[in-house]
Amino acid sequence: MSRSAASRRSFLAAGSALLLVPGRLRAAQASQDVSMFQSNRPPVAERRFVSKVVEREIDRVTGLIRDPELAWLFGNCFPNTLDTTVFLGEHEGHDDAFVITGDIPALWLRDSAAQLRPYLHLARHDDGLRRLYRGLIRRHARCVLADPYANAFLRDLDDRAGLHWARSDRTEMKPGVAERKWEVDSLCYVLRLAHDYWRASGDTEPFDATWASAARLIVATFREQQRLAGPGPYRFQRQSTQPTETTLAGIGVPTRKTGLIHSAFRPSDDACTYPCNIPGNLFAVATLRELAALAHAVLKDDALAQDAAALAAEVEAAVFKHGVMQLPDGRQVFAYETDGFGNHLFMDDANVPSLLGLAYLRCLPSDYPLWRTTADAVWSEANPWFFRGRAAEGIGGPHIGEGQVWPMSIVLRALSSDDEAVIADCLRVLRATHAGTGFMHESFDANDPAKYTRAWFAWVNGLFGELVVKLANERPHLLALDFGEG
Repeated sequence: MSRSAASRRSFLAAGSALLLVPGRLRAAQASQDVSMFQSNRPPVAERRFVSKVVEREIDRVTGLIRDPELAWLFGNCFPNTLDTTVFLGEHEGHDDAFVITGDIPALWLRDSAAQLRPYLHLARHDDGLRRLYRGLIRRHARCVLADPYANAFLRDLDDRAGLHWARSDRTEMKPGVAERKWEVDSLCYVLRLAHDYWRASGDTEPFDATWASAARLIVATFREQQRLAGPGPYRFQRQSTQPTETTLAGIGVPTRKTGLIHSAFRPSDDACTYPCNIPGNLFAVATLRELAALAHAVLKDDALAQDAAALAAEVEAAVFKHGVMQLPDGRQVFAYETDGFGNHLFMDDANVPSLLGLAYLRCLPSDYPLWRTTADAVWSEANPWFFRGRAAEGIGGPHIGEGQVWPMSIVLRALSSDDEAVIADCLRVLRATHAGTGFMHESFDANDPAKYTRAWFAWVNGLFGELVVKLANERPHLLALDFGEG
């Protein structure tokens, strides 16, 4: 898979180009021709992390799935992060975990947190998993303290090399930084993983003085990027033929200072059109409130708890005052981005946080009317990055380009829906568009799923696994359907 100065952008890869991908993927000519559904996981001796509890969960859930191809997909995808991306060790006597995205040997704060999310419900029952979570939570804290404005980090936090496409970026590249794109959601994911691990396991071991310092720095960085007293210290520019790879004057277009947190880049690593990204701000509101709960109960730091809660209230008020807009047909929806001057951008991107993903991220209730209207609108031609083709329909984004549907958007639609017909249709499409590989991809051509990007993208594999586990627990009858019929 080629990587160039265009950052994480990928060339389209045909299924026949998979022979070198970890897991010994074997491409097939069609979805139905998959070598009798033999596992595409690495041999046990070559797996990066092995958990008996996870293996039992795979067996439990697979036993509920009638369709053999869907069961095979789940068995490949659910453990993909553990099988191929985890490097577990120690740092200064504590657990340390470095989790790569897949085909890029770097840790993204966002991706790594999301990649471990599918196993949270098992952590209480497996000491090995708890070591992994402790290690990543501690690693995140060290990364934030190294540079709260960076989105991706190297394994060695003293390494000054950076990823090859980031080495000439006009920004303050610090040791250990792989890429330095400021994205609000990166810090949100650090808080979300910590909070949800604490709630799921009851374990407070990783929440020491170092983690508390990182949490305070996150709040301070969010406040700095409200830009109420100036633009702050962050600057970023990159020489590129893609305008979404750089920012105007290093900070983005002018904004009115409303209390919204500014972001240079989106969760896709693409530059914002307007610096106030509404999904990112709503995610910040939710995770700041979760930090407040953790700070009060675990850190015994009421000053931090109060500061986080106060900032959440400020940002939430600004979202509802400045982040809501009207579509040409009269519907009121959340904007994707705004500048605070009354200019709004309506679109959605497959990367999470997205407008579609707000309920999944617990930013809003799933029955919240404004979100429901927004979710319906982004899954339609009202969203310029919604595509419908012969093979599938779904949301993509500027990162790959027109006509490319991201499986992540299809999974998010299923995770966010209470309509069982919609959920079943999402499963059917996901089953039919993996191009015979047995794994989810970053994106695929809406007319031809054999044309796809990123054969090894652990986040979406885990997200698909999370969906199937959720259905096994809440709607097992949907897994009893035979998606090969008809």
